[in-house]
Amino acid sequence: MRIILGAGKTNYEGWISTQEEDLNLLDRKDFEKNYKENCIDAMLAEHVWEHMSKEDGILAARNCYDFLKEGGYIRAAVPDINFKNEWYQDMVKVGGPGPTNHPAYTHKIVYDYLTFKEVFESAGFEVELLEYCDEKGVFHYRHWNEIDGKIGRSFRFDTRNSREKLGMVSIIIDAKKPLIIK
Repeated sequence: MRIILGAGKTNYEGWISTQEEDLNLLDRKDFEKNYKENCIDAMLAEHVWEHMSKEDGILAARNCYDFLKEGGYIRAAVPDINFKNEWYQDMVKVGGPGPTNHPAYTHKIVYDYLTFKEVFESAGFEVELLEYCDEKGVFHYRHWNEIDGKIGRSFRFDTRNSREKLGMVSIIIDAKKPLIIK
């Protein structure tokens, strides 16, 4: 079972798309209504965690952890505060760039890679960084397979990017629930 969290209009074959009304990441009872603990193989969350405070993000990560199978993972992406692009930073800032109908209006945090990694590690995950900018704004990329969860706002898949110039990046992680050896 593979689930897209906060899917919006995203729909991939073999994945179940959910919205907050279907599965509130902060409400364990929502998970319990729909799933058993340790039953989900994979989760995908593109630009979801920035709509929660850091504390709520940790709670959401813990809920996801409990319902993933051992060895399961969540691939998650958020805007990157270290990306050196004024237009981008204005678009993703807390509260967004303007009208209340703009998607970023509900942003509560803009992460750097260390803080985003910490949110998932505090829930018990082992975290692998796939894409991010470091403190100097240098972009780092580790090849990842889109079959395991495609992130549209990524180096490879966002049409605003080229080898010569980055226009849209995200911090992208794979947070894996470790196997428990008994």
